[in-house]
Amino acid sequence: MATAAARTSLSARQLNRATLGRQMLLGRESVNVVDAVQRVVALQAQEPASPFLALWNRVADLDPAALATAFAERTLVKATLMRLTLHVVHGDDYPYFHAAMLPNLRGPRLGDRRFTASGLSIAEADALLPHLASFTSQPRTGTEIEEMLAARLGERRQGVWWALRTYAPLHHAPTGGPWSFKRPASYLNARTTSAAQSRGDALQGLILRYLAAFGPASMPDIAQFTILRRSVVRDALGALGGRVETLTGPGGETLFDVPGGRRPAEDAVAPPRLLPMWDSILLAYADRSRVIPPEYRPVILRRNGDVLPTLLVDGYVAGVWRPVEGGIEATAFHRLTDDAWCGLAAEAAGLQAFLADRDPAVYRRSAHWWSKDLPSADVRILTR
Repeated sequence: MATAAARTSLSARQLNRATLGRQMLLGRESVNVVDAVQRVVALQAQEPASPFLALWNRVADLDPAALATAFAERTLVKATLMRLTLHVVHGDDYPYFHAAMLPNLRGPRLGDRRFTASGLSIAEADALLPHLASFTSQPRTGTEIEEMLAARLGERRQGVWWALRTYAPLHHAPTGGPWSFKRPASYLNARTTSAAQSRGDALQGLILRYLAAFGPASMPDIAQFTILRRSVVRDALGALGGRVETLTGPGGETLFDVPGGRRPAEDAVAPPRLLPMWDSILLAYADRSRVIPPEYRPVILRRNGDVLPTLLVDGYVAGVWRPVEGGIEATAFHRLTDDAWCGLAAEAAGLQAFLADRDPAVYRRSAHWWSKDLPSADVRILTR
């Protein structure tokens, strides 16, 4: 690796523009949805609408039917992966990501009293995996799976399915509707086994994919994105050797990147965007000031885990948005220029059109946050 004296130094704004460029947020791009997801690596998917809205912000003339088709064909898959949360990833990436994350998916569940109260040992839980794989060769609901497990175990054991659904190689099966997935979820065998992947190779592959999509980034950033232990990340970075380069961040910290990674100029124009709940750029770093001003972090990242739909202005979070009667309500946390409001109004018109025949009141369950300590320098209803 290069010595510290030879490293390129990057400003905070250069890091911001690198993230926006690699995450396709400096301009919508003409790319199909499968390639788009592969480029951005992973889309947060706790809310079924969020992957669609994330891609609407990134892909020119997004055809939501193409995304639904990709889910049906399993070229894109939805599964529990990084941070023990649901993500949409490319089908080819899933085996490596799952192998890299498997100890983190297993340990917190199999050591939790909700599982240990079942009376099953870890070995007994693992012995259920082949039966689960066979049973989910076609879509199965959680209720159906629990009934199968109860039949095998002779009685219903609380906590067994709760643990297995997190670490077993399972995809969520599309269930239709405007966002392809509805509650309650259905599950499908992932048709691959993480045991076939070397964890060392899988970790290195995951880190390289992360850096390509979110770099340059620090070791704590990688650990935050994955919730892998920092020692694990450090060892994997060391094993990558010359496949990563080192740079210096604005605070003197060591950053890592893939050679040739895109780094737009710090004065690159960043158009306004209306990001979905849990957009990945809000969660991909330990140092979230890359895109979130520190004073706004506790406002948009709520204590229960919700991440509000945000206004992005000049590449940084500037407020939040929600659908209301008559348009999109935009709450700016500080005064915005007339040009910024015009850009947000154009985005809101496009978003309303996108939502119109799908779910005009998307994220309705999160509306209660708007009555809880939102700073509001300006609130406007943006209409078509």
